[in-house]
Amino acid sequence: MRLKPSEILLLVTGSSLGAELHDRPVAYALRGRIGVELGEASESGVLVCSDLWYLNRPELADSPVVSIGGPGANALTAELVRRLEPALVVDGEIMIQWDLEGAPPRAACWGVDAERTARASLLFADRYLGAFLEAA
Repeated sequence: MRLKPSEILLLVTGSSLGAELHDRPVAYALRGRIGVELGEASESGVLVCSDLWYLNRPELADSPVVSIGGPGANALTAELVRRLEPALVVDGEIMIQWDLEGAPPRAACWGVDAERTARASLLFADRYLGAFLEAA
């Protein structure tokens, strides 16, 4: 069975070694939380991918997306940071930005370093995931 882009929720991380080491595990943890929220069978429609893969596949523009990692580590976040509204900013070190009104919904979870990016993702899951999934 082939899923349409609108049926896939993408969790996008950077492609650098640091992003692979720190942000990709965060994305898989968020994928697990989404599976719990939607039911385990729904997790199959949640994919983790790199920013370069995502940005080079224009057909994915219809997929809801959560970008994980700061603009220096994730090219998608660098693109989205100018377009998304802040949902939460903590001391200028943890940022959650999103647009639920757009189709499809988009979000970015990032911090000034890997530890704060992980914290941003956790805060997103705890506070905003339900509303994001509802919009998706």
